[in-house]
Amino acid sequence: MRYLMTALVFLLTGCVSIPEGIEPVKDFQAERYLGTWYEIARLDHSFERGMQQVTAEYSMRDDGGIKVLNRGFKTAQQEWGEAQGKAYFVEDEHTGYLKVSFFGPFYGSYIIFDLDQDYQYSLVSGPDKSYLWLLSRTPTLPPEQQARLVAKMSELGFATDQLIFVDQSSHLKPATTR
Repeated sequence: MRYLMTALVFLLTGCVSIPEGIEPVKDFQAERYLGTWYEIARLDHSFERGMQQVTAEYSMRDDGGIKVLNRGFKTAQQEWGEAQGKAYFVEDEHTGYLKVSFFGPFYGSYIIFDLDQDYQYSLVSGPDKSYLWLLSRTPTLPPEQQARLVAKMSELGFATDQLIFVDQSSHLKPATTR
Protein backbone atom coordinates (compact mmCIF):
# COMPACT_ATOMS: atom_id res chain seq x y z
CA MET A 1 0.00 0.00 0.00
CA ARG A 2 2.85 2.39 0.81
CA TYR A 3 4.32 1.88 -2.68
CA LEU A 4 0.96 2.52 -4.28
CA MET A 5 0.57 5.77 -2.35
CA THR A 6 4.11 6.84 -3.25
CA ALA A 7 3.45 6.14 -6.93
CA LEU A 8 0.14 8.03 -6.78
CA VAL A 9 1.78 11.07 -5.16
CA PHE A 10 4.53 10.98 -7.81
CA LEU A 11 1.98 10.81 -10.63
CA LEU A 12 -0.06 13.69 -9.24
CA THR A 13 2.92 15.95 -8.53
CA GLY A 14 5.58 14.70 -10.96
CA CYS A 15 4.54 17.05 -13.76
CA VAL A 16 5.20 20.26 -11.84
CA SER A 17 8.98 20.12 -12.11
CA ILE A 18 11.23 22.77 -13.67
CA PRO A 19 13.42 21.84 -16.65
CA GLU A 20 17.18 21.99 -16.12
CA GLY A 21 18.58 25.45 -16.80
CA ILE A 22 15.21 27.21 -16.59
CA GLU A 23 14.65 29.80 -13.86
CA PRO A 24 11.20 31.22 -13.14
CA VAL A 25 11.01 35.01 -13.12
CA LYS A 26 11.15 36.70 -9.74
CA ASP A 27 9.16 39.78 -8.65
CA PHE A 28 6.21 38.39 -10.62
CA GLN A 29 2.98 40.36 -10.28
CA ALA A 30 -0.06 38.25 -11.12
CA GLU A 31 -2.38 41.25 -11.50
CA ARG A 32 -0.17 42.57 -14.31
CA TYR A 33 -0.17 39.16 -16.05
CA LEU A 34 -3.97 38.94 -16.12
CA GLY A 35 -5.86 39.57 -19.35
CA THR A 36 -5.44 38.33 -22.91
CA TRP A 37 -2.26 36.88 -24.37
CA TYR A 38 -1.78 35.84 -28.01
CA GLU A 39 0.19 32.70 -28.76
CA ILE A 40 2.96 33.65 -31.17
CA ALA A 41 4.78 30.31 -31.26
CA ARG A 42 4.72 26.92 -29.54
CA LEU A 43 6.11 23.43 -29.64
CA ASP A 44 3.57 20.90 -30.88
CA HIS A 45 1.38 18.90 -28.50
CA SER A 46 -1.80 16.96 -29.11
CA PHE A 47 -3.99 19.35 -27.11
CA GLU A 48 -3.21 22.23 -29.52
CA ARG A 49 -2.48 20.32 -32.71
CA GLY A 50 -3.90 22.05 -35.78
CA MET A 51 -4.99 25.14 -33.86
CA GLN A 52 -4.47 28.70 -35.03
CA GLN A 53 -5.59 32.06 -33.61
CA VAL A 54 -4.79 30.75 -30.12
CA THR A 55 -5.27 33.02 -27.13
CA ALA A 56 -5.07 32.62 -23.37
CA GLU A 57 -7.17 34.68 -20.99
CA TYR A 58 -6.13 34.89 -17.35
CA SER A 59 -8.29 36.22 -14.50
CA MET A 60 -8.30 35.88 -10.72
CA ARG A 61 -10.27 33.14 -8.98
CA ASP A 62 -12.03 33.65 -5.67
CA ASP A 63 -9.72 31.10 -4.03
CA GLY A 64 -6.58 33.08 -4.89
CA GLY A 65 -5.73 31.02 -7.95
CA ILE A 66 -5.85 32.09 -11.56
CA LYS A 67 -8.59 31.12 -14.00
CA VAL A 68 -7.22 30.06 -17.39
CA LEU A 69 -9.27 30.13 -20.58
CA ASN A 70 -7.45 28.90 -23.68
CA ARG A 71 -9.16 29.35 -27.02
CA GLY A 72 -8.14 28.42 -30.56
CA PHE A 73 -9.50 27.75 -34.01
CA LYS A 74 -9.31 24.08 -35.05
CA THR A 75 -8.48 24.38 -38.73
CA ALA A 76 -9.38 20.81 -39.74
CA GLN A 77 -12.82 20.98 -38.12
CA GLN A 78 -13.35 24.66 -38.94
CA GLU A 79 -14.55 25.33 -35.40
CA TRP A 80 -13.45 27.01 -32.21
CA GLY A 81 -12.28 25.01 -29.25
CA GLU A 82 -11.62 26.10 -25.73
CA ALA A 83 -10.35 24.69 -22.48
CA GLN A 84 -10.87 26.13 -19.03
CA GLY A 85 -8.40 25.48 -16.25
CA LYS A 86 -7.01 26.77 -13.01
CA ALA A 87 -3.51 27.68 -11.89
CA TYR A 88 -1.88 28.06 -8.49
CA PHE A 89 1.53 29.26 -7.38
CA VAL A 90 3.97 26.47 -6.53
CA GLU A 91 6.46 28.45 -4.44
CA ASP A 92 5.14 31.94 -3.72
CA GLU A 93 3.04 34.56 -5.51
CA HIS A 94 6.10 36.57 -6.55
CA THR A 95 7.70 33.73 -8.52
CA GLY A 96 6.47 32.91 -12.05
CA TYR A 97 6.19 29.22 -11.22
CA LEU A 98 2.65 27.88 -11.28
CA LYS A 99 0.92 24.57 -11.64
CA VAL A 100 -2.03 24.45 -14.02
CA SER A 101 -4.82 21.91 -14.36
CA PHE A 102 -7.38 21.33 -17.07
CA PHE A 103 -8.22 17.81 -15.85
CA GLY A 104 -9.22 17.42 -12.20
CA PRO A 105 -6.36 16.67 -9.84
CA PHE A 106 -3.69 16.46 -12.56
CA TYR A 107 -1.36 19.47 -12.75
CA GLY A 108 1.43 20.48 -15.07
CA SER A 109 4.09 23.14 -14.70
CA TYR A 110 3.58 26.64 -16.05
CA ILE A 111 6.95 28.34 -15.73
CA ILE A 112 7.31 31.93 -16.85
CA PHE A 113 11.05 32.21 -17.49
CA ASP A 114 11.21 35.47 -19.42
CA LEU A 115 8.88 38.43 -19.08
CA ASP A 116 9.57 41.99 -20.10
CA GLN A 117 9.14 44.74 -17.53
CA ASP A 118 5.95 45.98 -19.20
CA TYR A 119 4.39 42.49 -19.33
CA GLN A 120 4.11 42.62 -23.13
CA TYR A 121 5.73 39.26 -23.95
CA SER A 122 6.29 36.06 -22.02
CA LEU A 123 8.26 32.85 -22.51
CA VAL A 124 6.65 29.87 -20.81
CA SER A 125 7.82 26.30 -20.30
CA GLY A 126 6.15 23.20 -18.97
CA PRO A 127 7.72 20.44 -16.86
CA ASP A 128 10.32 19.67 -19.52
CA LYS A 129 11.73 21.30 -22.63
CA SER A 130 9.18 19.71 -24.96
CA TYR A 131 6.67 22.34 -23.75
CA LEU A 132 7.27 25.91 -24.86
CA TRP A 133 5.17 28.97 -25.63
CA LEU A 134 5.98 32.49 -26.78
CA LEU A 135 3.09 34.75 -25.77
CA SER A 136 2.44 38.40 -26.53
CA ARG A 137 -0.13 41.03 -25.62
CA THR A 138 -0.42 41.76 -29.34
CA PRO A 139 -1.14 39.35 -32.22
CA THR A 140 2.36 39.86 -33.64
CA LEU A 141 5.81 40.85 -32.43
CA PRO A 142 8.35 43.00 -34.24
CA PRO A 143 10.58 40.62 -36.26
CA GLU A 144 13.79 41.62 -34.43
CA GLN A 145 12.18 41.04 -31.03
CA GLN A 146 10.77 37.67 -32.11
CA ALA A 147 14.18 36.63 -33.47
CA ARG A 148 15.87 37.63 -30.19
CA LEU A 149 13.38 35.59 -28.15
CA VAL A 150 13.70 32.54 -30.42
CA ALA A 151 17.51 32.78 -30.09
CA LYS A 152 17.17 32.86 -26.30
CA MET A 153 14.92 29.77 -26.36
CA SER A 154 17.47 27.98 -28.55
CA GLU A 155 20.34 28.91 -26.20
CA LEU A 156 18.36 27.38 -23.32
CA GLY A 157 18.06 24.07 -25.18
CA PHE A 158 14.55 24.23 -26.65
CA ALA A 159 14.00 22.71 -30.12
CA THR A 160 13.27 26.02 -31.83
CA ASP A 161 13.60 24.38 -35.25
CA GLN A 162 10.30 22.67 -34.39
CA LEU A 163 8.42 25.81 -33.39
CA ILE A 164 4.95 26.32 -34.82
CA PHE A 165 4.30 29.98 -35.55
CA VAL A 166 0.63 30.67 -34.93
CA ASP A 167 -1.51 32.45 -37.52
CA GLN A 168 -3.08 35.41 -35.73
CA SER A 169 -4.08 37.22 -38.94
CA SER A 170 -7.79 37.26 -38.08
CA HIS A 171 -6.91 39.34 -35.00
CA LEU A 172 -5.24 41.90 -37.27
CA LYS A 173 -8.20 42.59 -39.55
CA PRO A 174 -9.92 45.91 -39.00
CA ALA A 175 -13.42 45.75 -37.59
CA THR A 176 -16.16 46.38 -40.10
CA THR A 177 -18.82 48.96 -39.49
CA ARG A 178 -22.48 48.48 -40.19
